[in-house]
Amino acid sequence: MANNRLTQHPILSIPPSPETLTFYWQGQPLTALPGETISAALIAHGIHIFGHHPKDHSPLGIFCANGQCSQCLVLANGRPVKSCMELVQPGMDVNPVDGLPDLPPAGAPSGFTSPPQSKKITVLIIGGGPAGLSAAMELGSLGVDVLLVDDKQKLGGKLVLQTHRFFGSTRAVYAGRRGIDIAQRLEKKLRAHPSVEIWTQSTAVGVFSDQKVGVLKENNQYVLIEPQVLLVASGAREKFLAFQNNTLPGVYGAGAFQTLVNRDLVKPAQRLFIVGGGNVGLIAGYHALQAGIEVVGLVEAASQCGGYKVHLDKLHRFGVPIYTSHTILSANGRDHVESITIAAVDAQFHPLAGTEKTFACDSVLIAVGLDPVNEFYHKAVEYGLKAFAAGDAEEIAEASAAIFSGKIRGLEIARWLNKTSQPVPEEWSEMSQILKSRPGKVVPEAQINSIKGVFPVIHCTQEIPCNPCSAVCPHKLIRIPESNIRAIPEYIGDEQSCEACERCVAGCPGLAITLVDGRQNAELPFVSIPFEFNPQGYQPGDWISVLDTNGHPLGSFQIQDIHPIPSSDRTMILRVQAPAAIATQIAGFQAQTPSQPLADTIQPPLEDNTIICCCERVTAGEIRALIRSGCRDMNQIKAVTRAGMGACGGKTCPSLIMRLFKEEGIPAAEVIPLVQRPLFIEAPLGLFDGDPNRLTE
Repeated sequence: MANNRLTQHPILSIPPSPETLTFYWQGQPLTALPGETISAALIAHGIHIFGHHPKDHSPLGIFCANGQCSQCLVLANGRPVKSCMELVQPGMDVNPVDGLPDLPPAGAPSGFTSPPQSKKITVLIIGGGPAGLSAAMELGSLGVDVLLVDDKQKLGGKLVLQTHRFFGSTRAVYAGRRGIDIAQRLEKKLRAHPSVEIWTQSTAVGVFSDQKVGVLKENNQYVLIEPQVLLVASGAREKFLAFQNNTLPGVYGAGAFQTLVNRDLVKPAQRLFIVGGGNVGLIAGYHALQAGIEVVGLVEAASQCGGYKVHLDKLHRFGVPIYTSHTILSANGRDHVESITIAAVDAQFHPLAGTEKTFACDSVLIAVGLDPVNEFYHKAVEYGLKAFAAGDAEEIAEASAAIFSGKIRGLEIARWLNKTSQPVPEEWSEMSQILKSRPGKVVPEAQINSIKGVFPVIHCTQEIPCNPCSAVCPHKLIRIPESNIRAIPEYIGDEQSCEACERCVAGCPGLAITLVDGRQNAELPFVSIPFEFNPQGYQPGDWISVLDTNGHPLGSFQIQDIHPIPSSDRTMILRVQAPAAIATQIAGFQAQTPSQPLADTIQPPLEDNTIICCCERVTAGEIRALIRSGCRDMNQIKAVTRAGMGACGGKTCPSLIMRLFKEEGIPAAEVIPLVQRPLFIEAPLGLFDGDPNRLTE
């Protein structure tokens, strides 16, 4: 049996001898860690197929790891559960979902014996991520009674997956600190407010016409919450993508991959290919490299990646090939991903025949954007319940922006409740807009022609909201105006001003600053490079290939030393000695050898076979036929094909169906969307009875 658990990581702590518990997969005993999900435990043992679809017996595995799809269903002690959300229990009997369940016998007991419990509260917050936590703190500071519910075991939302340092403002949103640490800090502050009650492992399932919200408390008790105000801070879900074999085990959403690697400390892949060049895909690529996973390549359909340039530059430097104006055609394999086929696209994003390339890989990471989880908000508004939305549930943006969004909504709710007369500070709104802003212009990197003394070299050349480098310099020699944190940083000292403390090298969230020290030898200066990999693979005396900002090789040089500095927060410093002619150009080192395509290209089948609805295995061809026959109602498509009728509740396929309408030339205004109805999350019927003995029903 495979062991895919991480044994070392440059940022995350690995318990030396963790306690384990025993559970069973198809009768075979396996070990899991306390508090671990079923999916993480299975993948840790090399098990990626969790069941087979009853329609065509196709293999199914995890995709989102966020409870938003249904591809990871398993049977746990005879009950169908989402393995990404269900925690392993000692002795648990887990089996794949193969086929359909038997109906209960005629005359079996039915009906409910007792009504559900109810609870009145001033403010209910759905979601314990950065927005929900920040809003709850604002309200808690004013003594407002708040109930915060979150479906995960730990608070923090996506923060608990973010091992990298935050961008943004050091004064406003913890810029320069790692997401995993920010989550703990926010939770600690929140728990200091006695008026805030927190339910973890508790899932909101629906908003009803009587202005009540159904919640599965700790997933074993159904409670109807009656709030005066509802704040929806439930985050976002992964966008799905239509391509051949898009449901093959080994195709992951970016959030699922980061969950497995950074939260569960499980290595789900050896060779990864990334689809999508936004911040999420670029950051996930770096996280993969840190976990010892080879990143075979990244495709982006646009002519350039949309994420921060410093994130893109990191992948360039570490040896990850970037294919812009390319798209995925297919994931290839029988029961698991074995390779990927990509192709160049034209200006209309149509694949160009003859440009196909196939790469060997065992996983494909999909990072093509997010959709807000906002169905709770829209239903609350429809039913007249006073409601607000914050974070990604309101607008997709960076986690730093979600923190400010939550602060603002918390204060707005307090004003609506007459708990304060303080208006939202104008600087809050301004900072919120700055943190949401897209990357700005790129300027040429400054050319330094002579080396005297010691000085930092700034390889950050794009306008983005970020200022930790200016805050960490003890002599304030790196300037970013506090009034404009999107400004490109500038070194304002001379060769004598810098004391070579290397704090800017270690403190830059984009790893985009090096330090050149020619005090001992101006012709062969030392170059300090930020280092966040396992040091066991790099030793003084080893030869490494150094590269410039764009990943162009500059030569091979020996590592002089690898050392920490005070307050470096797990970022080490790697030093090389290089000729003065290239020293200021060095931005990083090559962490892997770039992969090359296979000699034989795998041609995907016709795209009409592409799966659009994963739950019900409905193809693009089936839906296109209805559109071409005149259908403009997604509810009619649902009735005819079952697309959107599956266990996920129509969360993943509507955007793909809308894409088919667009491809057929149908304006969005002519399309009737799917009607959203509670429940939004699956729940065992036995929970609504209030009888714990009926939870398996």
